[in-house]
Amino acid sequence: MTTVAEQIVTALADLGVRTVWGVVGDALNPVTDAIRRQERIEWIGTRHEEAAAFAASAQAQLTGTIGVCMGTVGPGALHLLNGLYDAKKSHAPVLAICGQVPSAELGADYFQEVDNDAVFRDVAAFRHTVTAASQMPRVLEQAVQIAYAKPGVSVLTLPGDIGSAAVAKDSVVHITRVPAHLTPDDGEITRAVRLLDDAKTVTMLVGAGARDCREALLELADRLAAPMVLTLKAKEGLEDGNVFQIGQSGLIGNPATREAFETADALLMIGTDFPYPEWLPDKTPTVQIDVHADHIGRRTPVDVGIVGDAGLSVTALLKRLRGKQDRTHLERARSDYEDWQNRQHRLTEPDFDHGLVGKVRSRLDNSEAKIRPEALATLVDTHAADDTVFTTDTGMSTVWLARCVTMRGTRRLIGSFNLGSMANALPQALGAAALDRGRPVVAFCGDGGLTMLLGELLTALAHGLPVKLVVFDNGRLGMVKLEQEQGGLPEFGTGLANPDLAAVAAAMGMQAARVTEPEHLEAAVITALAAPGPYLLDVVTNPEEIALPPKTGVDQAWGFAIAKLKEGIVSRGAKS
Repeated sequence: MTTVAEQIVTALADLGVRTVWGVVGDALNPVTDAIRRQERIEWIGTRHEEAAAFAASAQAQLTGTIGVCMGTVGPGALHLLNGLYDAKKSHAPVLAICGQVPSAELGADYFQEVDNDAVFRDVAAFRHTVTAASQMPRVLEQAVQIAYAKPGVSVLTLPGDIGSAAVAKDSVVHITRVPAHLTPDDGEITRAVRLLDDAKTVTMLVGAGARDCREALLELADRLAAPMVLTLKAKEGLEDGNVFQIGQSGLIGNPATREAFETADALLMIGTDFPYPEWLPDKTPTVQIDVHADHIGRRTPVDVGIVGDAGLSVTALLKRLRGKQDRTHLERARSDYEDWQNRQHRLTEPDFDHGLVGKVRSRLDNSEAKIRPEALATLVDTHAADDTVFTTDTGMSTVWLARCVTMRGTRRLIGSFNLGSMANALPQALGAAALDRGRPVVAFCGDGGLTMLLGELLTALAHGLPVKLVVFDNGRLGMVKLEQEQGGLPEFGTGLANPDLAAVAAAMGMQAARVTEPEHLEAAVITALAAPGPYLLDVVTNPEEIALPPKTGVDQAWGFAIAKLKEGIVSRGAKS
């Protein structure tokens, strides 16, 4: 005989799970004890269950193997929610094992009792409370199978008396993963070919769902003479060496993408559920390719919807499309993009603010001559290895990564790109580092995000996770500040009374440094990236940096002007 807990842990090890994340406690003690005795699985105890869920989700996204996290009865399980929602929206296969009160007490409003099946109804594709050992291993098979099939989240709840209950030792867990490639409809391919051939100019919007067909995509862009706008998640695998890509759209984008959208006679969307319809072209004939039928037309009206595997669909188009001889549309978009990149690059030069243009601009957006965040991001890009895993907090950290870091070589990128949570970069970096402690992992941390889960620095130290934490310390919730000013509101409630974050990290026992002067930045970045073990680099950056979106209308520009005027009035009033 064996126990329910031992059966679960053995099955997870057989599936290739190598780490389980969470906080130990009561109902899950049989499971953590089984992990203690299972040589193939490492238990990583976090300081907060939310971090455990983020770390497990990051591992699932990087490997395709199910990530596993745990939270015990009541509050422990509830703390998993935010990280699990991120896993759901990132389509990451994650299994959450949650504790529950003893089965005899279910429904009796027992101490710490929470109805997990109800709480996790929206986030989990599968959720089940095991009420008898005889339900095993069938419910475990269902939980894992459904997490892979969605892919998404499954929640398995174990009452306190179930984990140690006996089951037959020879009961086998059967979990089958069968790859499926959905073939597109031939009639829709024909309609798409007709629309694209008839259009004089085409712009492509490509997402993470098309990353596995890179060569076919490049051939398609060449055939259509089409500039390729990449979603942030598509930077990985599709940015480096791509002579057709022109960066991102949305708040993190650039003017070239706006122009490419607005001047296109047709839009071709492939493998993306880009969530911001206001940034897509209006009334442009559109073809959308996606493996999920419910994504077709969800963000913008679609003339032709192709439900199918991106690679198979692109290959089918290539067999029929005529080539476009006029490449003016592509060449103009690429020229605009390169001009914008050159302007951005000038901001990264250490002496920029001392030149004539810099002195004029700095009076507006860097009056204290602090380190520009573009300079920090560019130096990390320059000196980080080509196999680095990057994670990034939501907000301005993501803006600087999107604009200044290239996903070259075998670099990977993880972030909360669909949920948009704060505090994700640090725990996701921990998850990545635990997969391979010899692979570089760099987290782009906002000061607000880092301090929200600051205790996880201790997790990095306790488990020897050599993450490099680059903190954009601008003393602000920077993206909120931008949103307020864009709407004509004065900045309010965004200020952060930060301590010396490097000193805090050092007090915990972590290697750390603080940088306040531009001339010291490059040496500090090189030192941080080369250091063995975890390292925190606290860089005091310019809080006034202007990161204008690529489509700033008159109303938005006026909003910025009014906001600055109101801020000045408030500031003067405060001093009087």
